[in-house]
Order: sequence, then C-alpha cells, then structure tokens
Amino acid sequence: MEISAILSQIEQGQFALPEFQRGYVWSREQVRGLFSSLYRRYPVGGFLVWTTQPNRDAVRGGAAQPGAPVTLLLDGQQRATSLYGVIRGRPPKFFQGDERAFKNLYFDVDKEVFEFYGPVKMRDNPHWISVTDLFRHGPRGMVAQLRKCTEDTEALLDYQQRLTDLYTIGSIDLHIAHIPGHDRPIDEVVDIFNRVNSGGTKLSSADLALAKLCGEAPQSRQELRRLLAGWEQSGYCFKLEWLLRGVTAVATGQASFGALRDVSVSDFSTALKKTAQSIDFALNLLATGLGIDHDRVLAGKYAFTSLARLVSNSGGTVNDLADQHKILYWYVHSFLWGRYSGSAETNLRRDLVALEDGGVEGLIAELERWRGGLELKADDFDWWSVGARFYPLLYIMTRLSRARDLVNGLPLSLSMHGHLNQLHKHHIFPRNRLYREEMSQAQVNALANFCFLTAGSNWAISDDDPASYLHEIEQRNPGVLASQWVPLDEALWQIDRYPEFLAARRSLLAEAANSILAALREGRHPAPPPQTELPTQAHAAAQVGAARPAWDEEDDGDILALRQLAADLRIAAPETHCEIADADTGEPLAMADIAWPQGIQPGLTEPVALLFDPDAETEERLGELGYRFFTTPRRLIWHLEQLLGIDIDGDQIIGEAEPLQSS
Repeated sequence: MEISAILSQIEQGQFALPEFQRGYVWSREQVRGLFSSLYRRYPVGGFLVWTTQPNRDAVRGGAAQPGAPVTLLLDGQQRATSLYGVIRGRPPKFFQGDERAFKNLYFDVDKEVFEFYGPVKMRDNPHWISVTDLFRHGPRGMVAQLRKCTEDTEALLDYQQRLTDLYTIGSIDLHIAHIPGHDRPIDEVVDIFNRVNSGGTKLSSADLALAKLCGEAPQSRQELRRLLAGWEQSGYCFKLEWLLRGVTAVATGQASFGALRDVSVSDFSTALKKTAQSIDFALNLLATGLGIDHDRVLAGKYAFTSLARLVSNSGGTVNDLADQHKILYWYVHSFLWGRYSGSAETNLRRDLVALEDGGVEGLIAELERWRGGLELKADDFDWWSVGARFYPLLYIMTRLSRARDLVNGLPLSLSMHGHLNQLHKHHIFPRNRLYREEMSQAQVNALANFCFLTAGSNWAISDDDPASYLHEIEQRNPGVLASQWVPLDEALWQIDRYPEFLAARRSLLAEAANSILAALREGRHPAPPPQTELPTQAHAAAQVGAARPAWDEEDDGDILALRQLAADLRIAAPETHCEIADADTGEPLAMADIAWPQGIQPGLTEPVALLFDPDAETEERLGELGYRFFTTPRRLIWHLEQLLGIDIDGDQIIGEAEPLQSS
C-alpha cells in the first residue's frame, strides 16, 4: 500500500494503533534516518496488521458504520507516526509522546541531507526547505523559494527534481502483512506478533485487548488516561494495563484479558465507571484505615483487581465496618506474602472465584490455604531497602499505632495536618557511621534500622551518634522510643552492637504487627482508632492524596544521585521504586530501586534496573524479559560509561565505595 494511502486511512480512522505502554519513543535521529532512506528509495520495513470485527453497537468516531471492520496496526507504529507527523505537520489523534521528535524537519536541496531546524544555519539560507511545507504545497509551490537559491537554470531544474523525488515518497509502496481471521483469539494473535517481532518490543495480551477496544471506541483511550491522570495528581501512579485488568474483573468476573472479547463497548464503559468508583473507595479505605496516603507505600497494586470486583459487587462501597477491617487485613497479607508476585493471573483467577463464593471471608480463606499460616515472625522483617515488601507495613504500623516523633514527641497519626503530615524515612543508626564501620549496604539499609519522623526531626538528628541522641530523646520524652519499637537496652545503641540491635527490633516489630493484624482480622480497628469510622462512599476522593510526602527529600541518597546523574547526562529520566512486571501476564516480578523500563535511550537500548538482592528465579525472569540489571550503583555507573562512551566519577556521585556484587 502506498504511504499516502496509509496516512489517509490513519486520518480517516480506518487504521487504529495499539496502545503500547511506551507510546511514541523515536528520536530525531531516527526520524531523519527514515526520511533519508525513503528519499534514496532504501527499504524501511513494512507493517503488520490485523483486521477484526467490532461489536455490533460500535461506531468508529462517527465515520464508520456499525459493525464495520477495524484494522489494527500491530507493528510499525513508530514509522507510521513519524511519517504522519512530518508529512501532515501534526501528530495523529492516537499520538502520545514528544512532538519535537518530528517537528520542523528540513531538507537541503543542494547537499540532499535532512536536518531539524536550526536558526543559525537555516534562517538566511534558502537551500533549506521545510519538508512539511513541501507536502502541503507541492514542488510547484516551492518554486519561489528555489529561485532564491540560484540563477543557474540547470541547477534550478536539479533542485526541482530533488523536491519532486522527496514529494513522491508518498507513492512508495510499503508491504503490509495481514494476520488472517477477524475472530482469531487474542492470545494467538499476540503469539504471531511476538514471533514476527522477536527483535523488538513484545506485544502483550493487554496491549492487543486495548487496541481492539480503542479501534471500536476511540474515546475509551481518553477516559482511561483521564482516570490514571486523576489518580496520579492525588499521588498514586498506576499503569494502563493495571486499570484494564480491574475493568476486566468487574465486567466479566475473570482475570484474563481474553474475556473482554465478548464485552460490548457500552458494557465496557459501564464497567469502567464501576471500576473507577470501586478503586476510589478502596484508595480511601486504605488511606483512612491504614494510613496509606501515597504511592510509595501502596504495595501489592494487583490486589486492586480483586478489590475492584469485591467493592463493585457491593454497589461501589462497603458500609459494614467489620468487613472494611477484614478487607484491610486481607490486603496487607496479600502484599506481605507476594500473592501476585508469582503466577499472578492464576492467583487472580482463584481469588475472583473465592470472593464470588464468600466475599472478603472467601478471599482470606483462599490466602490462608495458599500461605499455610499468616502469623508474622521476627525473621520476616529481615529485609532491606524501601523496595522491601515489609516497608509499607512499617509505615502502616507508624500511622495506626500512633508512634511518636523522636524529637517533638507528637503522635505520627492520620490526624496530623500540613507539612507535619509528611513523614520522612530515618536511619536510626546513621548511614555514614555504619559505612565507616564497613557495614554492607544491606546492613546499612536494613528495614529494622528505619523509622519515620517529621522532616524537621529527621534533619535535627542527622548523623548523631545513636548512643547519645537516643538517650537524650528518651530522657526528654519518656516512652517515645517504645512507641517506635526501639529496644530500650542502651547497650544495643552502640555501633559495635548494631546486628544485635536489628535482631531485637525485628522481634518488637513482629509482635506489634501481629497485634494490629489480629484486630483487623476480628473486624475491629486497632485501638486507638485514628478516626471514628472508616470511609463510606460519601467521603469519596476528598481524602485520597490529601497528604503527599516530599519524595525527593525522602529518597535514598544514592537514588537521588543517580536521578541527578541522568538529568546531567541528558538521558531518559528513570523511574524510582519501579515494579517490574511480565509484559505477557502482567504479573509483578520484582521491585527495582531505580529503572529505565524502556532503556537508557528509549527504544534503542535494553531496559535497565538497579535491583538489590534478587533471587535466582527473579534473575532468570528478568533475563527473559531482556532486562540488564545491576545490584550496586557503582556497577550501574560503569554500564553508563560503556554505553555512552564517557568517564563518570562514581566516587563523587555515590560517595564512599560500596562492596561490589555481581550483576
């Protein structure tokens, strides 16, 4: 099919593009290379499409007839978007990305090269022709400008021919491979695509399910994005695939995206509204019932699939306080034990069946059968880094038990207001002191070395000797250390007794956590409750995101340094505390402290992650997903040096050297 025809079909809505997670990621260099190749009539690859029949009540943007087929462009999104953006001078309706990647491409009719507009080089040089203007006005429309280039008639004819050669790339035929069978199962189409595109970004069943839906009802994409943006403004970051999984459960009671095949557009729209209402209620419940008021401590996000179905079945709210407490109990245990970190879809399917049969009690019973026992032990707190599963539990305990600030003695409860509500992670034994004692990174950032304080208190303590400042704190505010589960044996506050301090605090944390969870299991809130009751639907989103911590200040120093390094190097901004999920199943595999899921150079390099202490199974799965992962910041910096061909002073960026580990 000719390029001009492909662009026309995109414009008329006859081609729909899949909702790939990464959106448009091509660089200017790639766009320039595409047009240079087309101008020289070099091969640039083709497209892979699948024509599927929409539901009978679907109408494509008012242009197509009900029941008209929709052609999904599965492979070739970046090329199609670049062609459309440059030739039409605007992004297509489906576009999500940075328009600057294809805006203002120019062609030098003298040297026959393409570059993006630079005023110093091009402002007063008539040889530079806007490629977009050429396609708008045609070669004849550019004659006046060409006459400014030369008075030589022969040279002028050469320039006109070159513009004609460029303009006629619209007549170039690009191969379009069709996947046959409009009713072919989604999983089968995904397998075909991934076999054809083995060297590129894999398509998941979620991608294709959403692509088909948006082909039938383009407005669905905007509504999904609107909801995600609203939650992000409230401090919660979710991915589109996550939301789609919840809608699938609400609409069908099933976990597999393939179940959406038989859901009409109108039914999907209804399910989406119910899902959003249910998620809002669940977020408010977690915020007011557990103190989970921001994204960092919102663990186990896949639990929301079951929660959305459970709340939706109850009409969008759960008014029974005992059931609310039991929901909190189930949620906490689901993320503590990694309910969805293994076979996510299998466990989701079991949970959806369990809640249909027995509601929240059914979910708890299924979790108990799967786990065998839910009581916490001291060794369960033997984790490290903010990516640990038990990190959110420590935050929950701080909020619910009214742990007191070590400096001002105020309860760190949900009733705090203003800047005081922003809790900061504090190392009880300061990092620098521990590193000077040659402690490992895992020891320094042990979960049992963390507590939460207000910002001012965190700064006030700074790097003080724990043997000194803990004694002064307890003298000034008796009982404040016990409220934070700090061992009262002063001998354990010495640096040389640090491992024993950690062991003692883990025991205290386990005892307190079991008490809190036991109360929730019995259908009551741990005393004293942070407020008189948990939320009903009347409280709606007013509570969500009411307080958002200053994450830049609370992040670990190494993470902050790496984020700043990325900005200084002008590479893609990394995601911090990033959940890495299997693209095919959506199952979460690991929590990376910092990651580039689309690569340091998006779309051009492999995904990269800094992942502390992965197990052998996680390493294998990440390898299968194409991740290059590292277990220390220093190793990651070495990788950046090799990738970018530059020298980076790692000691200056991450401070004192840490033990090197293999990656």
